[in-house]
Amino acid sequence: MKNSSNTITGTLTLFFVLGLLSILIGIIFSIIAFDSVSAQDGLAGMYALFGLIPVVIIIMIIDRICVWKWGPKKVNKVQFYIAGIFIVLFILNWIRLQLQ
Repeated sequence: MKNSSNTITGTLTLFFVLGLLSILIGIIFSIIAFDSVSAQDGLAGMYALFGLIPVVIIIMIIDRICVWKWGPKKVNKVQFYIAGIFIVLFILNWIRLQLQ
């Protein structure tokens, strides 16, 4: 019987999927921003292409190393905790801004 952790769908993690989506969206945004007539849009496209996409690629490489070392279940668990903490912090900040 084949081990499901060796297949692509068995090794998907939260940060890997979000990284792929953000790279795809970043490239599309950069192309659209480069075609704009505004200099600010062109700079935003360059920032996304040369600033954000390499950082996401590095995070995805670190994610793959962690999956290789500890397995997708443990890595996904930690990544969901990290994402949950960010969501709670976002909600607390939103509440703080509403009370001002």
